[in-house]
Amino acid sequence: MLQTLFRKKHIETILADAQQQQEDGHSLNRVLSVRDLTFFGIAAIIGAGSFSSIGRACFEGGPGVILLFILCGIACGFTALCYAEFASRIPVAGSAYTYAYASFGELLAWIIGWALLMEYSIGNIYVAFAWSGYFTNLLEAFHLHLPDYLTINYLEARDAFRAGGVGDANYDAAGLAAWNTAPMLGNLRLIFDLPAVVINVLITWLVFVGVRESRNVSNLMVWIKLTIIVLVIFVGAYYVDIDNWTPFMPNGFRGVMAGVAAVFFAYIGFDAVSTLAEESKNPQRDLPRGMIYSLVICTTVYIILSLVLTGMVPYTQLGISDPLAEVFKLRGVKWIEFIVSISAVVAMTSVLLVFQMGQPRIWMSMSRDGLMPKAFQKIHPRYKTPSFSTIVTGLVVGIPLLFTNEKFVLDFTSIGTLFAFVLVCGGVLLLPRKQREKGRFHLPYFNAKYTYPIMLLAGVLLVSILQPGFFVSLLDVTGPDAAHNIPLLIFFAICITMAVLAFKKNYSLIPLLGLTSCLYLLTGMEPSNWAWFFVWFLIGLIIYFMYGYKKSQLALRGQ
Repeated sequence: MLQTLFRKKHIETILADAQQQQEDGHSLNRVLSVRDLTFFGIAAIIGAGSFSSIGRACFEGGPGVILLFILCGIACGFTALCYAEFASRIPVAGSAYTYAYASFGELLAWIIGWALLMEYSIGNIYVAFAWSGYFTNLLEAFHLHLPDYLTINYLEARDAFRAGGVGDANYDAAGLAAWNTAPMLGNLRLIFDLPAVVINVLITWLVFVGVRESRNVSNLMVWIKLTIIVLVIFVGAYYVDIDNWTPFMPNGFRGVMAGVAAVFFAYIGFDAVSTLAEESKNPQRDLPRGMIYSLVICTTVYIILSLVLTGMVPYTQLGISDPLAEVFKLRGVKWIEFIVSISAVVAMTSVLLVFQMGQPRIWMSMSRDGLMPKAFQKIHPRYKTPSFSTIVTGLVVGIPLLFTNEKFVLDFTSIGTLFAFVLVCGGVLLLPRKQREKGRFHLPYFNAKYTYPIMLLAGVLLVSILQPGFFVSLLDVTGPDAAHNIPLLIFFAICITMAVLAFKKNYSLIPLLGLTSCLYLLTGMEPSNWAWFFVWFLIGLIIYFMYGYKKSQLALRGQ
């Protein structure tokens, strides 16, 4: 049984199946250029991260949060190169799920597909909530007011009621008002975020009717939001007070790392480009370029934006859900609040669009492999989109909007995405080297035999010099810092193992660096994040053994 759990779908088989799908008329329309893919990447990355979660990160780490943005950008950069290598070899829909099937085998492929559900569908729940907040503020600017019980999720209203008005005044006032004025259905208060539900329905419809229509809307929204963000940066720079950048790391580097879930959420999305392989005109060339171009552009924007935010007001005032609008309000620049709200609505709409496109295509690939029911691979005869999968994705996003909240979803999404990135970087290490082919991306090979161990040793020495006693305190696994120390000890143990393997097997340096940086970011996750992740992981395993293990195409072929 153990052997069958790790049965692999070879690259040649994947490409042959994709060719057969195209010949049978069951493939998607190839209409996307490298510019379209780059814009889809920007559309996915610049959204809730820049308009919402960046505030939480700045509040935790102060101006030093730019170090975390740089670290996440580097981690995503190495990961993007690994994605690009896979995309050039396996230019089909499925993203990390398909890549894991070719490198690690069926069980880990399923786990990746299950983890990507957290990134795309569950991540869109957070984005929908953030979108609703900015959209509601935009309506208020036009003197249009929705009832409080239709602009907040049930859990926030309940928590505000239980707190009895203690805490943040604005938050409690809105929550209490929603709880006290909500209509009743028996013993149940009808409290839900109506704008979040409506935008999910509209996005699901747009994704359903075609990729060409989605592309046109996405490209337009990217131009709008980039223009407005540049305006925000230039106007905000005028109000920067450099005294606000002192102290640079008010809570130390641990405080900077406390924002890892929020910052990394700002980056997830560049990998969504890889799910569009089947709709790319030249996937071997354009997919890698689209991912890398979008990542470089967005990293630059995030670093500048975080410097402007922490320079305009003290970092302690940024622990809010709409930091861009709030900083201008605090500095009395009221005319730009309206522009920021418009930009936020546009930016988050584009994120919803790209994520809502990514998930159905992963399910479609899993269904083609027999790991999910056949209905998920159904292609609409007119629109040439995975119709059933798109509708189910809309339901997976829409239903939890009624009973969950933003913070839980934010942390839950980031850990699942990092886990997928770790397996993609690790999977590249297992691929055989290939000859260069004109017109295709080729991941540069740098032998890590000596380089990686030396870099690891240099890193340990640098930490020892900058933080004396760090490694002594790290060995304390019973004290108050045990929850932070244990993941770090595991991280160093894995790094040492990778150094030994790099020396023995001449591994490539780039995927090793991607693997190392993503693993380090995982150490910043809270124990509660890990607990929920493993519950999610267990549910996925149960579903796999009840259905996918027996229905797999490889199982039916006797492999």
